[in-house]
Amino acid sequence: MRKNIVAGNSKMNLDYAEGISLFSEIVNMVRDEQKGDQIAIICAPYIHLNSLAKLGGTTVKIGAQNCHQNESGAFTGEISAKMIKSVGAEYVIIGHSERRQYYAESDSLLLEKTKIALKNNLIPIFCIGETLDERNNGSYFDVIKSQLTNGLFYLSAEDFANVIVAYEPVWAIGTGLTASSEQAQEVHAFIRQQISGQYGEEVAENTSILYGGSCNPKNAAELFSQQDIDGGLIGGASLKSRDFTDLVKTFNS
Repeated sequence: MRKNIVAGNSKMNLDYAEGISLFSEIVNMVRDEQKGDQIAIICAPYIHLNSLAKLGGTTVKIGAQNCHQNESGAFTGEISAKMIKSVGAEYVIIGHSERRQYYAESDSLLLEKTKIALKNNLIPIFCIGETLDERNNGSYFDVIKSQLTNGLFYLSAEDFANVIVAYEPVWAIGTGLTASSEQAQEVHAFIRQQISGQYGEEVAENTSILYGGSCNPKNAAELFSQQDIDGGLIGGASLKSRDFTDLVKTFNS
């Protein structure tokens, strides 16, 4: 069955010492709260990955925030999936809305990144979601379907089974706005239906779908209680050890 997951995305924050200090706090706090099949993940800047992987052990898993679509080559400043895997990370965020917006990453490019991540035994956390205009004009289901179809549905069922999907309404990231539990559940259910149509009900029921959009300890319980929401991709709240731990604890209530 699908897992309950809280994945933190610390984005471009914290220098090396700050990152190590925060992560050490998170590991010690989460260790006392984790139960059952919960998975806690921190997706950190590249400079933190090697050290965090050593500190996390089995308590908190480590992920990167992006990877290049090629195995290697003359791509100055880029990081490959093989490099990420070599320092002990197990996950990688693909297609975060900020990558789509600021770096014009297309669905076809994100498919290639997903393939290379899977080839190197990294678990992709694949992000999809609509803008405020797309939400307001009612086209958000079409947007979600297109992102799934062009970014993921070229994968085999075997490969897709190793993907985590994250729904992040772009209009609710860093704005203080949050999709209501009903709005989030509606889209999560739609995503699961699309997966079922492509790969079958068993694959769909075993796919973890996370909500990412200003999720915090105050709204997590209501969001995580929805039938098709399996956890969260957390931004700002992952920069506070107490908040992140409280999000993990949400599944215990």
